[in-house]
Amino acid sequence: MNPKDSSEITVQTLLALRQESDALRIITEKLRVKEMGPADHIRTKHEVKTFVESGDAKAAEALIKQAGERIGAHQAITNRMKEQQQRGQRTGQ
Repeated sequence: MNPKDSSEITVQTLLALRQESDALRIITEKLRVKEMGPADHIRTKHEVKTFVESGDAKAAEALIKQAGERIGAHQAITNRMKEQQQRGQRTGQ
């Protein structure tokens, strides 16, 4: 997936994509759920399914915001774990 595509997700984009036959897969890819932790990945998929069924613009806006926050949180945790692991390797040598 192009990073350019993910940066241009808007409410209008999500509303248009929900009309696609494979909307759940397309939208979850656009929201980069694979970059989230497992629980957030599943939670977001459920929220996308609800949005696809309802078509609510406020739900689309919330999805975009929450997806960004969840990806950021997962990246912060991953970075912290890497730093701790590196410190542990340095002290263990």
